[in-house]
Amino acid sequence: MNNNSKPASYPQVGVASTCRSYEEYCAMFNLEDFDWTKGPVLDVAGGASSFTSQLHARGVKAIAADPFYKGPTEDVIAAAHKEIEVSSAKLAANPGVYDWSYYGTPELHRQGRERSLALFSEDFRSADADTRYDSASLPHLPFNNDTFGLVVSSHFLFLYADAFGEQFHADSLAEMMRVLKPGGELRIYPLVSLRWEECPYIPRLLHELKGVAKVEYLSTGLPFMPVPSSLLRLVKQA
Repeated sequence: MNNNSKPASYPQVGVASTCRSYEEYCAMFNLEDFDWTKGPVLDVAGGASSFTSQLHARGVKAIAADPFYKGPTEDVIAAAHKEIEVSSAKLAANPGVYDWSYYGTPELHRQGRERSLALFSEDFRSADADTRYDSASLPHLPFNNDTFGLVVSSHFLFLYADAFGEQFHADSLAEMMRVLKPGGELRIYPLVSLRWEECPYIPRLLHELKGVAKVEYLSTGLPFMPVPSSLLRLVKQA
């Protein structure tokens, strides 16, 4: 940020379906040294990000879950293109409040979104796309207990705290812990809402997970928002 005051809330209607890359996920979730052999990966609220397709290309079993995937393939892809247009315009209207140390400039930010969407689109059009993209939505996931070695959720939980209440978040955390293998990890970022304030009920939610998960706060490798936020790492106990 270039000023000392908290900026106005981010102008968002509905839930955005953003295009982020494998590289962004690795930086954002501190996954550069993660052992991908630990088991399948689940990206909850993955939107049009290319994380799943890029993991698949590397031979890592990965699934993205998001109600955004409902409907005809080309309609989903067109909606992702529209989201790039809308979000890029919002950023360009007030670029000074964001931290550009990772992306460099708004133009480079948009180019990265477009590259990620191209990778997502190619994979989403493939004949076996339904094995990697599921239109499930929290707080109910259609996966067996103890399935995934890593679950990530970017820019959904806590960010939309005003639209989805505390009980929704409690149920969603419990559901994501359910599908994790013992020893598996859940990583969530950011922990602030669209009003750029830390979600107030996080301590209560984590208290409910006492004995279920080990809680750790990490630094993100992808600062961007007007206010800093930690990365939440939960390790499922045996």
